[in-house]
Amino acid sequence: MIPEEKRIKSSILLIYTGGTIGMKEDPVEQALKPFDFEQILQEVPELGKFACKIDSRTFSPLIDSSDVEPSNWLELVNLIEEEYDKYDGFVILHGTDTMAYSASALSFMLEGLTKPVVFTGSQLPIGVPRTDGKENLISAVEIASEKDEEGHAKVPEVCICFDNVLMRGNRTTKINADNFRAFRSENWPYLAEAGINIRYNGPAIRKPEDWDKRPVFHKKLDTRVSILKIHPGITPEVVRDILCGCQTRAVIIETYGAGNAPSRGWFLDMVREASSMGKILLNVTQCIAGGVNMDIYATGKGLKEAGVINGYDSTTESALAKLFYLMGEIQDDQQVKILLETDLRGEISK
Repeated sequence: MIPEEKRIKSSILLIYTGGTIGMKEDPVEQALKPFDFEQILQEVPELGKFACKIDSRTFSPLIDSSDVEPSNWLELVNLIEEEYDKYDGFVILHGTDTMAYSASALSFMLEGLTKPVVFTGSQLPIGVPRTDGKENLISAVEIASEKDEEGHAKVPEVCICFDNVLMRGNRTTKINADNFRAFRSENWPYLAEAGINIRYNGPAIRKPEDWDKRPVFHKKLDTRVSILKIHPGITPEVVRDILCGCQTRAVIIETYGAGNAPSRGWFLDMVREASSMGKILLNVTQCIAGGVNMDIYATGKGLKEAGVINGYDSTTESALAKLFYLMGEIQDDQQVKILLETDLRGEISK
């Protein structure tokens, strides 16, 4: 008889895309190299204490997070779609530099999730003594396998689990290059915090309308998006190249504060010109916390009158992913503009 606490209650698919977490030192060459994730229990034996079955898949070739492309998101979506009915949750090991972009993208590409898709990684390789990778991985697996009293996933969202906190993927930004707390979610509360126990923040977690309905796996992306970061001294030539580029369908304008930009005539003239060309223009703030309100100051009102869409408290990573997704699915730019101001996956507060 297998003791109740040892019975398999969940099955998790661990997907290693690349990144720091999967490295260990080669004893011969004394250099960091990726290890075989088929042997994950040898590297992190603590995982064997969970009542869950863990399988793994490894991208080939592995991807440095600085090289992540939308094609890699599509590969992840295809894999999750293929394996969706076999597993209770998915843990994606990913480099930290672009993790917030990838988590944001998958939040839009996976519509109606009923199972967790948890991104994690580390600042130090899993094979070095002070690594944060083991704790991040253990917490991510535990969260991905957790179910409520009705047998439903505790957190059926695309999330990032890092340094003992679980964050909504499309609300997250990397804010530190060399601290274990590498990510922040300033405009949405943590979904869970790992201490002695994992404390779930139920009201902050999105749930599907129908637990029995299979998700929609979206695979069309239109990446014709540029980002214009407003800064003192910005020149008309730079602004025109970005706003009016012939290969650009949409531009994210990273503005000051609550959505403010230069009030000089030439700048607003170029915004109006881009808008008249049919460009989709989305306003997000450069600030890590707070959001855009174009009704407060004259400069914000000028942008609104010129046809710029309010990005509210969206992160730049989420705004980019949302545009890729919407433009891939919808050819009507007016419909895209309407949906940009609509909360689709918990990415904005209105």
